[in-house]
Amino acid sequence: MAAPFLEIKGLTKRIGHRVLFEDVSFTINEREHIGLIAKNGTGKSTLLSIIAGKEGDDGGTMIFRNDLKVGYLEQTPTIDSKEMEGKGDDYLQRYKQFLTQMKITEEEAARPATQLSGGQVKRIALSRVLAGEPDLLILDEPTNHLDLEMIEWLENRLSRSTMAILMVTHDRYFLDRICSSIIEMDNSRIYTYKGNYSYYLEKRQERIDNMNAEIARANNLYRTELEWMRSTPCARTSKARYRIESFYELEKVAKQRIEERNVRLEMGGTYIGNKIFEMKNVYKAFGEHVILKDFNYNFARYEKMGIVGNNGTGKSTFVKMLLGLEPHDSGIIDIGETVRFGYYSQQGMSFKDDQKVIDAVRDIAEYVDMGNGDKLSASQFLQHFLFPPEEQHSYIYKLSGGERRRLYLCTVLMKAPNFLILDEPTNDLDIVTLQILEDYLKSFRGCLIIVSHDRYFMDRVVDHTLVFHGDGNVQDFPGSYSQYRIWKEQNSKPATDSKPAPKESSRENNHNQNRARRLTFKERQEYAQLEKDIATLEEEKKQIEAALCGGTTSVDEITKLSKRLPLLNDELEEKEMRWLELSEFT
Repeated sequence: MAAPFLEIKGLTKRIGHRVLFEDVSFTINEREHIGLIAKNGTGKSTLLSIIAGKEGDDGGTMIFRNDLKVGYLEQTPTIDSKEMEGKGDDYLQRYKQFLTQMKITEEEAARPATQLSGGQVKRIALSRVLAGEPDLLILDEPTNHLDLEMIEWLENRLSRSTMAILMVTHDRYFLDRICSSIIEMDNSRIYTYKGNYSYYLEKRQERIDNMNAEIARANNLYRTELEWMRSTPCARTSKARYRIESFYELEKVAKQRIEERNVRLEMGGTYIGNKIFEMKNVYKAFGEHVILKDFNYNFARYEKMGIVGNNGTGKSTFVKMLLGLEPHDSGIIDIGETVRFGYYSQQGMSFKDDQKVIDAVRDIAEYVDMGNGDKLSASQFLQHFLFPPEEQHSYIYKLSGGERRRLYLCTVLMKAPNFLILDEPTNDLDIVTLQILEDYLKSFRGCLIIVSHDRYFMDRVVDHTLVFHGDGNVQDFPGSYSQYRIWKEQNSKPATDSKPAPKESSRENNHNQNRARRLTFKERQEYAQLEKDIATLEEEKKQIEAALCGGTTSVDEITKLSKRLPLLNDELEEKEMRWLELSEFT
């Protein structure tokens, strides 16, 4: 049996007094593709940097196989022209081939990094590391700043690769389709799962269930042993000493806590009227680069839209025009009076490094209105975003990139918007945070636009997809991104030439076109549930009206019912409007 590429034993890293990770041990074998999973702030990027030789550790050993070539892609790579000096002809030829495949010209690759976008820097750095043909490839968030076309190209390339791979990524489809093993860092312990991400989810739950059962059994025995410890003089017999030692070992097990982080954030949301926004004949271009061309759209109440497309096709410009941050050249953008935007962007994060986490949130509000009269303190709200009380008093400069993103997301949501616009929200967030965010957005009582390259995230949240093809060509597809990909593959013509249900003008002007649209699976479920909800609400309304007119109801009950009736009417109106919208496509 061949020796492993890398053996890690007892690796430890501290930052000041804080233990980032301790006694980490695992092995990377030839051709093995490993995904590393852990929550933000537990040192994933630091661990990769140590393995790549970029920084030192505080204990432990790393044993590399002789002559092992290691390639490393940092989370935020830097490119330096000096790196290319002294490279052989074979390397340079491979490098140019990768640049072409990643749609980077040699002229772009020769520019200083300050003149390039984040996506261009990422693709150049990837081309360089892949051209080196490493035996072990270390990737830290490789899909960040890549568009969907490049992510799918890289996914196909790596899934067929014979290189050993160790990666950190939040992209769960990427993990699922490339990795043959998953390593989880949780509470300073390492768990290894010999399978892909889907297998990991299944086996992790089994591990948690088994651990919870073990803790429950230990607690039952602990209560008995605790009573013995308190009531029995500790005679110095070997039998008693053995039982005392066993008691303390049992106590360690009984006092364990499995932190499943099943945090659920539910907010009532602020009322939003029937008028959201309407675009009429909107045109936008930067010189000859056309973003929108005679674009018409009437956004529906509670609509959840995903926006995808290659870098440079105008996705972020579209939402900035909607927010009034970027002017449009011609046409009309009409925003409803009740709309309250919440905007999360890659450039919008701004904190004072010398400020504490809790103070950054309290600067916005001491309490957060969760709807229905419920309020959370700033500290309680932060706990929903996996900031326990002890971490809330840490300084912001100590936070990892992912923790800063999580804090930024917290500050956006706590303002209780009724229309959320999230531009690449998944970059740098850990999978646990993404699951909390997904659950929140699925139940969010408001409107939503998500610009993202995270296919798993989009598939879980959005109802339909705007595809930006470039040159002002925008296609509205009635389904998730994965459904769009299947449709595209099944059609012989390019998606830019075929229009299954394009929304090139408003619903009012294209009624016949919209009739051709079919409800998605999620919408059919929603439609059926709406019918049940409306019937229930109408029955409740009849009962309230009968009670108010009956003459036998107490004053307190009349007051209570009088407050409930207008809320019930609003809820009934919202559900009826949504039912009418969906009924157009049944």
